[in-house]
Amino acid sequence: MTQDIRDHITNAKHKKQAAFKALLNYYWNDIYAFQLSKTKNENSAEDITIQTFSKAFDKIAQYNEAYNFKTWLLSISSNLHIDELRKNKRDTIPLDEANHKAYDISDSAPSPEDKLIIEQNLEQLLLYIKQLKPHYQKVIHLRYFQEMSYKEIANELEEPLNNIKVKLLRAKKLLSEIIKNS
Repeated sequence: MTQDIRDHITNAKHKKQAAFKALLNYYWNDIYAFQLSKTKNENSAEDITIQTFSKAFDKIAQYNEAYNFKTWLLSISSNLHIDELRKNKRDTIPLDEANHKAYDISDSAPSPEDKLIIEQNLEQLLLYIKQLKPHYQKVIHLRYFQEMSYKEIANELEEPLNNIKVKLLRAKKLLSEIIKNS
């Protein structure tokens, strides 16, 4: 690990945004390639990679410099992948081995009450999003409401792809803090 990377890690521990961006730019391809080899799906790999950096940056104070930073990131990423596999496994429907039929499944369509709750939750979420700075609102809107890819957002906003990733990561973190404080 170079002294430059060590300096970025130290600065990240002091919450300096430029250091987070530099670490993300330096390690993004390694973590993304690792996830792509695991998931074989670009969207899943990208989502888990973003989760990896988000979790790492949230826990950067706990990083022990006796270990390689890339190894630490890879272990976080690996654990997130395992968590995703477990979640997907829980979501599958077991088969009845005697007659190979799926168990009876109840109607999963939302009831009128469920629809009302979802609508109210969406309204509350939109109010929280409006508390963010406009550029963060924009990336959240494009990613989650218009369901644009990171590349499409970068083209739309005419910004580098890594800037979009950092902005979205920061926007989600700020939104999470707003929701927790409410």
